[in-house]
Amino acid sequence: MRSPLDGVRVLDLSRVLAGPIAGRMLCDLGADVVKVEPPEGDVTRTFGRGPQTAYFRQQNAGKRSITVDFRTDEGCALVRRLAAVADVVLENFRPGVLAKFGLGWEDLSALSPRLVMLSISGFGQDGPERDRAAYAGVIHAETGVIARQRRHGDDPPADIPISMADSVTGLHGVVAILAALRHRDATGEGNHIDLAMVDAMLFCDDYAPGAPSGPRAEPTEAERIANGNCDIVDAPGGPLIVMGAFKWIWKSVNERLGLADPTPPGADVATKIHLRHRAWRAFVAGFEDRGELLAALDRANLAWGTVKTSAEAVVSPTFVHRGTIVEVDDEGSTHTVIRAPYRFSSASSGVRGPAPHQDQHAAEVLADWLG
Repeated sequence: MRSPLDGVRVLDLSRVLAGPIAGRMLCDLGADVVKVEPPEGDVTRTFGRGPQTAYFRQQNAGKRSITVDFRTDEGCALVRRLAAVADVVLENFRPGVLAKFGLGWEDLSALSPRLVMLSISGFGQDGPERDRAAYAGVIHAETGVIARQRRHGDDPPADIPISMADSVTGLHGVVAILAALRHRDATGEGNHIDLAMVDAMLFCDDYAPGAPSGPRAEPTEAERIANGNCDIVDAPGGPLIVMGAFKWIWKSVNERLGLADPTPPGADVATKIHLRHRAWRAFVAGFEDRGELLAALDRANLAWGTVKTSAEAVVSPTFVHRGTIVEVDDEGSTHTVIRAPYRFSSASSGVRGPAPHQDQHAAEVLADWLG
């Protein structure tokens, strides 16, 4: 079967994560993605041991690699030639950097009016903070995520252990690219996409629209329980997360499983919450068999999840069934790569090969794209 993006050429000038993950998704969808690296290589090649780290392999599987030195006139001229025959250019330099090399949007769109260019930055291509450096942690801090991670007033702020701002920005980049390609097919004109990480992160934060303004007092135990959207509980066989406001959890186990209400008549709200929460946790801990507990939670129509390590997660039955974890051959060595999540009824998608070695495809890219 054909892939959805067969024939689409993507020139990937980006590095680290937000841009490369967009290129990787386009590659899984069938695009020919050429990764342009500086002579020293993408910095993520050194994120770990060996010339091909797991981090680099995951974000660049299936791409082709060519090394170009922007500091030379010949290198910049070559990038302009490649961009002139590309459908899409990806970049995540700080605003204005590529223009210094004659590789900005105005320069490249003049060569190809049909070009779609995605420019990812921390704070946008213009505005008061356009020149700031940005990584995922910076964006998590600036959009309120880190502050919300604090459980108690005396806990120090801590970043979340995942580069969420990069990932959601890359995903939104792919959405914008596909929309721009549709627009180009309809009108013949290209587009420059100005994608700010702060915009992408805030848009994906479902807590942000209802966030209170101004200072708040530290919540009480009852308020934390009542206002939470889940409960992580100790259970036989390891911790479980049970989703839903505690009011819903209690209603479900009380009415559907017959868990008795321990609160005395006339108890205030805080006492009710405290005693019911303690009874709920004792109920979970009282099961000797995990299977019986999970069956009871299912009867109560509660959504639950096992708190797994990453190593445990990747061998789950669902991932095995869906072929999510892919073994790719790289010149005799086998590496594990996670495939993009798209499944189509009448088109193919998936990992197209290993991550490239640096400059591995220079000759064939120049032949295929420039003749």
